[in-house]
Amino acid sequence: MVSRIGVYAGTFDPIHNGHISIITRGLCLLDKLIIGVAHDSGKNTLFSLDERVELIKEYFHNTPHKKKVIVEPFNGLLAEFAQEKKAIVILRGMRAISDFDYEFQMALMNRKLSPNIQTIFLMADFHWMYVSSTNLKTVASLGGNVSDLAPANIWNALKEKYKV
Repeated sequence: MVSRIGVYAGTFDPIHNGHISIITRGLCLLDKLIIGVAHDSGKNTLFSLDERVELIKEYFHNTPHKKKVIVEPFNGLLAEFAQEKKAIVILRGMRAISDFDYEFQMALMNRKLSPNIQTIFLMADFHWMYVSSTNLKTVASLGGNVSDLAPANIWNALKEKYKV
């Protein structure tokens, strides 16, 4: 039987409940989902690449999805990473219409680079639409409580980083 493998990539600095929702819903469509943690996103990250990978692994290790989720760092083009992993799908999440233009352009470029890999967009759940890693870090850095917006291990790591 051919396995339906997907890739969900991002910086995940840090991963939050919006990401978790996209992953969980994507797993309903796929046999395996590789979470590709981007090394060279051009962003100044709070957590190192190793920390981001380990935090995600730690979270999924304690879920029913642990056998269907693989967490790996990657460098370079997402389309090439997806090809290497024998993925048939690149999974992307969108929070608002403002995400559409960027995601649409990236999907077309990925399709040019890897024509056999489809991009699937999942809309964020309504209650996570306003959540972003940037907002999470900003609020946490100022002492705000965002514990309900991220898994417990992520919230603990944020508190540790910001000493709150």
